[in-house]
Amino acid sequence: MSFHRYAIGQPVRLISRFGLSLKTAEIFRITGTLPKQGDTLQYRIRNEEERHERVATEHCLELVEEK
Repeated sequence: MSFHRYAIGQPVRLISRFGLSLKTAEIFRITGTLPKQGDTLQYRIRNEEERHERVATEHCLELVEEK
């Protein structure tokens, strides 16, 4: 059984920049957990400057330390 590494509310950064515009800030918050897609878990993430949520796989995220 797999467990999500990140919890709802945690700040994360996308480490894969494919598809990101230069205006998009790098820090996102986990807004939800999703089931596996193939061998990797998925998350819903959102940046405060965007109106929409994104779906990202766990291997494309890294935890951001809050100050």
